[in-house]
Amino acid sequence: MLQKTLEQIQPISKDWLDKAWKRLDNLTKPRRSLGRLEEMAARIVAIRQEERPEVVKKEVYVFVGDHEVVTEGVSAYPQEVTALMVKNFLAGGAGINVIARCAGARVNIIDIGMKQDLQDADGLIKRNIKRAAGNIARGPAMTREEAEKAIDVGIEMANRAYENGTVMIATGEMGIGNTTPSSALFAALLPAKVIDVTGSGTGLDEEGLRHKVKVIEQALEINRQSLSDPIPILAALGGLEIAAICGLCLGGGARRLIVVVDGFISTAGALVAMRLNPNVRDYLFFSHQSSERGHGAFFRMEGLQPILDLDLRLGEGTGAGLAMQIIENAVRIYNEMATFEEVGIEPGA
Repeated sequence: MLQKTLEQIQPISKDWLDKAWKRLDNLTKPRRSLGRLEEMAARIVAIRQEERPEVVKKEVYVFVGDHEVVTEGVSAYPQEVTALMVKNFLAGGAGINVIARCAGARVNIIDIGMKQDLQDADGLIKRNIKRAAGNIARGPAMTREEAEKAIDVGIEMANRAYENGTVMIATGEMGIGNTTPSSALFAALLPAKVIDVTGSGTGLDEEGLRHKVKVIEQALEINRQSLSDPIPILAALGGLEIAAICGLCLGGGARRLIVVVDGFISTAGALVAMRLNPNVRDYLFFSHQSSERGHGAFFRMEGLQPILDLDLRLGEGTGAGLAMQIIENAVRIYNEMATFEEVGIEPGA
């Protein structure tokens, strides 16, 4: 599934971009005066290859996975919080539930790597591959086969969205301790110094942050023989939810969906996808810049710009849910604003 998906991801069409800009430049406004909203609209026209693309169905995919690296003391919260938050998601009481309701988006919760087996959780999509990723400070997070299975689950969810008529999908995640593997992935894939891509996560103090940096450096050292290509790096340093997000990005690109990437952890998954096929970045809209230190480093080094910067660090897909609403505004401007010709105005008059 992975190889077929990678082969399907093509760069967006310059002809479709030109068509979009022709209409945008003739809308009743000074040329390019709506800035990045116009850039988003043009890219969406090229992604969808439609004269008037519409964003009717939107979905958020929250992948959940645990991490044994929490035993190293890298999180301010215990691992048990992961399962408790999943129950909160399913009950509709979490931040992503509220924001998704505002955006008119459906929320899907997928157990891809939870330690606890919530057998009776109504509404939980069960795709568990492993009961928590391994402790990356002591060895690999997972095998290559497990990583590829998790990627396939993400691709499966993108295909499912496409078949449901969904146009815009968003990444989300939950997993206590998952900023640690994310920082490790940024360090290996950008590449960057660990200190430059590591933040306080759920609220570590300065001493806790220094310890977290050391744990990540240890993870890079102990897994150094695997740090050559994207999938071995993902398997060694990542997490099952991060791998699934990678797959969702790839599957979305292959299906010409609008893919809205959430924060720091989701971006780690997106970065793996970009390393596997650089064309996928045409389909990715990075929703916001997290307050996590490494997120800014990613945007600078990759030459990308987030839609929002609200000092968010919650995850779950909350930033992506907010950005979905802005992206929909951009599409509606493109579709619904009148042209100069339609109102009888000479451009520049």
